[in-house]
Parts: sequence; structure tokens; C-alpha cells
Amino acid sequence: MLTNIRIEKYFVLYLPWIFSWLLSFWPQTSYIIAWSGSFFIFYLTMNGWVKPIPTDRTFGEQLMRPLFLTQLIFAGYMCCSTIFYYLNTLGYYNFHLLNQLVKPDQKKLAIIAECQRYYCLGHAAFVSGLLLFMNYPVKKKYFLQTENLANLLLYIAVAAIPISIIFTVIPGLSQLSAQFNALSFIAATLALAFAIPQHKMLNIIISSALFGFNFYKSFLSGYKEPIIVSLLVLAIFLYPLYKRTVILVLVPLLLVVFMLLPTYNSVFRENAWAGDLSAEEASKVALDATLNSSENATNSNWDFLIFRLSEIDMFAKYIQSTPKYVSFYGMKMISQSFQSLIPRVFWPEKPNTENMIMERVYNAGIVAKGVNVSAKPALVADAY
Repeated sequence: MLTNIRIEKYFVLYLPWIFSWLLSFWPQTSYIIAWSGSFFIFYLTMNGWVKPIPTDRTFGEQLMRPLFLTQLIFAGYMCCSTIFYYLNTLGYYNFHLLNQLVKPDQKKLAIIAECQRYYCLGHAAFVSGLLLFMNYPVKKKYFLQTENLANLLLYIAVAAIPISIIFTVIPGLSQLSAQFNALSFIAATLALAFAIPQHKMLNIIISSALFGFNFYKSFLSGYKEPIIVSLLVLAIFLYPLYKRTVILVLVPLLLVVFMLLPTYNSVFRENAWAGDLSAEEASKVALDATLNSSENATNSNWDFLIFRLSEIDMFAKYIQSTPKYVSFYGMKMISQSFQSLIPRVFWPEKPNTENMIMERVYNAGIVAKGVNVSAKPALVADAY
């Protein structure tokens, strides 16, 4: 696992961070180097230059492995999505420069560049760990004895629904209900992905119905993640066998969903969470606003790209407040992490984890106390 390590190749992963740090007195140049450095890291790691890609499976069958999916989610969300915030700071709105005579705030650009350097460093460190311990094929210790995995996944998807309903009526176990709902959703998605290549019509019909039912429930929840994740998982599992179909159908569908969901969710939450409408009524209002109001959709999408897709705005506030106004936390966060692992049944007086984390948010001035919002810092911000 740790043999035949080429240290110099791992060092190359850190070159974008080093160069961006050396040019930190030119914020825009520093930012561009650090931001493009993540794509440089993607290229070097995913083509096998740093460490050879395992040969036990085809490339398409390895997309769910950490080097690909986890790295894409981590770096794509954390490192690459900041470009919209950067463009907004330069004076762009919906990719159009509003006023060429107005100069951007150089102090803010310097902070953005500093954030991006940390993101680039975090990306390099994260993928270094993935590569160091990547050792395939993994020796199997356990074997699943089942004649048909598609059937098993379908059974799990169906069984998880009544279990979820039972947990909703048991005091103190509503959180488990949400987890079984998620299990049913992902199991139905996988059951559909496994049934399609086998041409099992009954499985396809049942799993499609479950997938559609869970998809509809997700639309009525006001959350984007279950919808995007389910489509992403379906696309990844079908890609090795149906490359052309996935590229021509599911990828554009993901892009359409990605562009429409911010507006839909924004209107839905205003009416269902803060208003007097039921979930079904709020959904109809939100869908109508999304499809018929291009101006609202444009505004919501740009705001989503700036403030929701990326967390650099929050990270910039942490850098401005720490250590100037708030001291570094040192080992305190490590201690809190271990505390969160202890079951409350063994420690009834255990502090509320959400409240402990939100204290850092309040101290940094991200949100005011009493505001009903969860703004927990992301991994790189906590590491800083």
C-alpha cells in the first residue's frame, strides 16, 4: 500500500498552491492559479500519473471509488465552485460585466485569493491521502450470498418504507425515519440501475414507481440534495453499459434540474416553510414561478451560484475574524469531535453538538444568535 511511493510526484500536486502563495501580492493572479490548480490536480490524479489507476475494473466501473466520485464532490463543491463568487466580486452579474469603470474591492479580492489558496492546499492534501492508501483490488472478507442483487435492492427499498413510517410515530426516533426514507430512495435508485441491464420488466416497473414516488416526496421536502444525488447515482451506475444514453439524456437532465431547482426551492420554502400553504400547494406555486418567471429564475440561480453552491463567503468571514477577533481553536475542535462520538445513553449531560458547532459561527459573526439557520463551517474552514 505504501510501497513504491514517488514523493516527487506527490510534491507536484502542491505546486499550484506554492505558486499561488508566492504570487499572493497579486490577488487576481494568485486566485486564478489556485483555482485552476484544482483542475491540474484532477488531471494528474485521474489519468494515473501520480499513481497508476487500478486495473481490476474498467474506468466507468471505478467512478464510485473515492478517487473519482469523492474527489469530484469534495473539490468540485469546495474548490471549483468559488469562481462565481469571484466573478461577482469583479462586478459580473449572470456572466455580464455591469460596469467597466468600477474597480473591484482589492481587499476583498485578497481575502478571496487567500481562501482559494487554502482550498487548493486542502484539495492537494485530501487527494494525497486517497492515493497513499489506494490499494485495489481489496481482499474480500465477507461475501453476499444472493442470486440476484437487483431483487435484494428492491426488497430493501420496499421494506424501508413501512419501517420509516413506524419510526415517525415512536417518540425520539423520528431521525431514524428520515434515514430509512433515504435508504428507500437510494435502494430504489440502485434497484432500477441494476434491473435495466437485466431487462427485468417487473423489477423495472416497481423500482421506477418507487423511484418516482421518492422523487416526488423530495420535491415536497424543499431540499435539493436527494434529487441531485439520486440522478447522479443512477447516471454513474448506468454509464458503463449505456454511455451514449447517459451522456445524451441524464447529463442534460442533471443540468436542467441544477438550473431550475434553486428557484423552485426558494419559492417553495417561502410558501411551505414560512407561509400558510401546504406542501402540495407550495409545490404548484413554486413550479409555476420556476417555469414562467425567467427574471426570478435568473436572480435565484445567480444567488445560488454565489452563496449556496460555494461556501467561500462564509470562509472569508472566518478569515477576517480569526485570529483578529477570535483566537484559533487549537485542539478544542478535536476534543468536541470525540465528544460527539459518545452515545448520549452513556453521557446524558452530553452537550448539544449542533449548539457547540454554531458557537463558532456566532463568534465569527456569520449569523446572529436566535436566527433559525444552520451555518456549520465546512472542512477547510474548520481546518483553518
